[in-house]
Amino acid sequence: MAEIRIPFNRPGQTGLEQTYMADALQRGHLSGDGYYTKKCNALLENELGAGKVMLTTSCTHALEMAALLLDIQPGDEVIVPSFTFVSSINAFVLRGAKPVFADIRPDTLNLDEKQLESLVTERTRAIVPVHYAGVGCEMAVITEVARKYNLAIIEDNAQGLFARYEGQNLGTFGQMSAVSFHETKNFVCGEGGAIFLNDPQYFERAEIIREKGTNRGRFFRGQVDKYTWVDVGSSYLPSEILAAFLYAQLEARETITAKRKAIFEFYRENLAEWSRETGVKTPTIPANCEQPYHMFYLIFGSLSERTAFINYMRSRGIQTSFHYLPLHLSDMGRQWGYQEGDCPVTEKLSDCMVRLPFYNDMTRGELEEVAETVRAFSGGLVGIQ
Repeated sequence: MAEIRIPFNRPGQTGLEQTYMADALQRGHLSGDGYYTKKCNALLENELGAGKVMLTTSCTHALEMAALLLDIQPGDEVIVPSFTFVSSINAFVLRGAKPVFADIRPDTLNLDEKQLESLVTERTRAIVPVHYAGVGCEMAVITEVARKYNLAIIEDNAQGLFARYEGQNLGTFGQMSAVSFHETKNFVCGEGGAIFLNDPQYFERAEIIREKGTNRGRFFRGQVDKYTWVDVGSSYLPSEILAAFLYAQLEARETITAKRKAIFEFYRENLAEWSRETGVKTPTIPANCEQPYHMFYLIFGSLSERTAFINYMRSRGIQTSFHYLPLHLSDMGRQWGYQEGDCPVTEKLSDCMVRLPFYNDMTRGELEEVAETVRAFSGGLVGIQ
């Protein structure tokens, strides 16, 4: 097998990460909620108009906090697309919820909002729209259904920080949302995330849950003379070292987004003719969505075509990657009675989609090599109807 010369992902730096990490060390506070954590929280609140932002150790933990804040109980139902990462639903299953898997749209790969109302039952508590590739779900419809049935919306915005739907920032539609700063995302700190709280009723309890179920925050503000255990909770605070790294990334958000836009547009322009000739599809971005340029993917006509393409690219030293397997067909999904055919679009696209290398510091030479290699691929292609 050829050596990988162009990886699928490579975490980038802006130049100030190590400076800020050294400063955090000098400040002498390395546990959570220090100087840089507060700067990250404030930047996100100010930029996005969220009511309150709290950094967490991961997007997974932000979603787990959301499930705790909603007081999800055994038997409750949560609607989520089958085409997503397991954390989107696992956070709620941990509290005893039953997953209700929705199929996705064939264009954006987002939850199919036309199916949503038919999935609501008297046990439904929440909807978890996942903004795939940072392209907004049809939040107008989702919000309408949620209001009609008094359901909470928890946005899984792991891939969509600073993206918009109808001019409004993703992550600000639901009662809560979660973002990711994993090394594969646009803005990174290795492992990390944040919960956005858009409903003030959750502010105080979120602080308690994030502080292991204690009122430690009130103690530090002088509101109580000692702190104690007052609720359920866990340790969801990232260290100051991670927050310092992340702050350098968030400060450079416009530069990072511009780089990623250039990569996306290069792929789009240089693969457009090849796409038309072969029938291999490229991303669809609706006019009412402003994307964050998180990824560029191709949709082939079959699993065999996709597999041949991945192997072909790897043989030439270029790493590509498929994405989610349908959750409803996983071992856990089948325990709830799901079977093949329940989410047909998810099942088809999961077999046919592949992601191209995409990272902040991709060079022009790397992009040209990837595009040239893609255009040279024809093995097994029969066209897509």
